[in-house]
Amino acid sequence: MNIKQIAMKKSKAQEKSLKIREEYWPELKDDDIWDRKKHKGFTTIPRTIAIVMSILDSLSKGKPLGQTYFVLWCHVFDDSILIIDNPSTYVAEAGFTGERALTTWNSRMKALEDLGFIDCKDGASGKFHYVLIKNPHKVIWQLKNKIQEKRFRQLLDRALDIGAKDMSDGKPKT
Repeated sequence: MNIKQIAMKKSKAQEKSLKIREEYWPELKDDDIWDRKKHKGFTTIPRTIAIVMSILDSLSKGKPLGQTYFVLWCHVFDDSILIIDNPSTYVAEAGFTGERALTTWNSRMKALEDLGFIDCKDGASGKFHYVLIKNPHKVIWQLKNKIQEKRFRQLLDRALDIGAKDMSDGKPKT
């Protein structure tokens, strides 16, 4: 097979999903679903993002961080760098409103930075102008002792299910 043929070949999981879709939703048209290969406006996110968001919320003591973190992922490209020229866009997408919306956003960003999920540098729009999103699995391993064991195991199980090899402590296995 050449490179193009390899790229076109569907995985077993994709083939199974397509068969299920054809069986249970035979009336479904291709444009009724989101296809990242056909539509613009997609990004790559970890398949564990929902669990990561839940862990973030559990670490933040009544000030949920998951939605703020997710907004960052929705804006980032595969280089993991964001340039936030207009924080009000991010603030609105995170659902913060009112007089303290920007203050709330900034406090959530600071909490994400303090936990190690992001690293930030000053720029024209303030402290969070340049943002680096770090690998959440690596950060969670570093925070393992602060996370409820059940949540950590849930993330680890999901990572194993999807073959995420970065969900480890980084120590060689014997």
